[in-house]
Amino acid sequence: MDEISAKTAGKTGTTPKGGDGDKNYVTLVDHTSGKQYDFPVLTGTHGPKVIDIQQLYRRTGYFTFDPGFMSTANCESDITFIDGEKGVLMHRGYPIEELATQSHFLEVCYLLLHDDLPNQKELQNFEHSIKMHTMLNEQLLKFYRGFREDAHPMAIMVGVVGALSAFFHDSMDIWDPHHRLVATHRVIAKMPTMAAYAYKYSIGQPFIYPRNDLDYASNFLNMMFAVPAEPYYVSPVLARAMDRILILHADHEQNASTATVRIAGSSAANPFACIAAGIASLWGPAHGGANEAVLNMLEHIGSVDRIPEFIARAKDKDDPFRLMGFGHRVYKNYDPRAAVLRQSAHDVLDELGIREDPLFKLAMELERIALEDEYFVDRKLFPNVDFYSGVILRAMGFPKSMFTVLFALGRSVGWISQWVEMIQSPDHRISRPRQLYTGHARRHYVPLEERD
Repeated sequence: MDEISAKTAGKTGTTPKGGDGDKNYVTLVDHTSGKQYDFPVLTGTHGPKVIDIQQLYRRTGYFTFDPGFMSTANCESDITFIDGEKGVLMHRGYPIEELATQSHFLEVCYLLLHDDLPNQKELQNFEHSIKMHTMLNEQLLKFYRGFREDAHPMAIMVGVVGALSAFFHDSMDIWDPHHRLVATHRVIAKMPTMAAYAYKYSIGQPFIYPRNDLDYASNFLNMMFAVPAEPYYVSPVLARAMDRILILHADHEQNASTATVRIAGSSAANPFACIAAGIASLWGPAHGGANEAVLNMLEHIGSVDRIPEFIARAKDKDDPFRLMGFGHRVYKNYDPRAAVLRQSAHDVLDELGIREDPLFKLAMELERIALEDEYFVDRKLFPNVDFYSGVILRAMGFPKSMFTVLFALGRSVGWISQWVEMIQSPDHRISRPRQLYTGHARRHYVPLEERD
């Protein structure tokens, strides 16, 4: 069996943009042949160093085996950085706590797209452009009526977002910077309309057209909950909570759906098809369904007096029950998004006067235990963003089937920003992962009449 080892050598390597200049190589040693190979070590602004193995197969004849890409950087990006050990999330260098408490969603959209916060004129122009693209072509509305009334809203979103590519041939040249810009604005502007219409169709209510006199979050809530028969008042508290949820879900580095968008886009697919692919990936319960799972868990527990029973089960390593909405795969510290959303959850409950709702009393008691119980604190099992967003969205009247749609609404700006970055990268090429083949060795065809 071939044996390979690696060691770090103090030789000059390469550093991507934003690096700190700490350059070296890793030497790979093939103990069977005795050959040694040097591979550059790349150093980013933050985060672990990265071994550049782009030439690994050509030089050595080996591939790497990394199911789930848990140790593989699939791109170079300057959009979002996460340090799960320290509980850090930054967009373009700005901490998420500052953006969520001091900024608003459209300003964050501009930041993700353009690498910096806008000045007043830039923001006005950007907001105006978004408002000019909020409506849908009337022919697209007929597309909604092709779905069954009980269709899941995410199924509708995959279809209608992908269908946008049939309506905008004037912005489909992905190599044209102006076309890309128009496409990004259309995605950001039309996602709230498409999401609200998916909900309206599912409950048999008429579509509510967007209103350009409202801000982004308020306009979305109006399209979701207004009816033609009477005026609808958008609470500023609820609008602000909605805006924060969108900010906190705007981008999260190279997660499954973002990687899907990049892989789809690597083939030069149009941006609307790529976003539809991202929505499909997000639909998986292991990715976008966590806040819905939180509500299902709360309903399963049922009442405050049953909490001790389920806490004991959560602590029992032999019991498959887990408290949903606690801890995070990436964050081994307090999820910085949850810290912001926690206050919004309490603000929403106060605004709506429903703190006495049994499910919310149950959620708040679970929150108290998680923040005080030694078992949870020692294991960093704090409430995460999904715990609080589920509580907020239920309080605001969103059905569970819409939770992942709202995730997609917020994440769409991250997807389109990552897509633009990929298209503009000088290293852009079609994605082509390799495999470890473990099937049959070569064998020959046997005619049917000769088979046993």
